[in-house]
Amino acid sequence: MNLAPFLLEIVSCPETHHALTIADGSLLERLNVAIDKGKLKDRAGDVVTPRLQGALLRADKQVVYPVWDDTPRLLVDSAIFIDQLR
Repeated sequence: MNLAPFLLEIVSCPETHHALTIADGSLLERLNVAIDKGKLKDRAGDVVTPRLQGALLRADKQVVYPVWDDTPRLLVDSAIFIDQLR
C-alpha cells in the first residue's frame, strides 16, 4: 500500500474522529482470509469483496477502513469491525 505519509497526519475516522494508522500485515492477512471465506461484512451489512490491499486501523483498534488502489474508503458504512475475526 502506497499512501502518502502526510495523509496519515490529516485523515481520521469519519465517525469518531480517532486517528488512523496503517494496519499491520498480520491483521491484513486475517481480514483477507475472512474475505476469501465470504465471512467479512462492512458496517452497512454488505459482504466485503475484493481482498484488501491495505487497511487503516482506528486508534481504539475496533475498526478498520479498507484501502483499494491506494485509496482509503473513509465512509462510515465502509467500516469493518475487527470483532468479526473472533
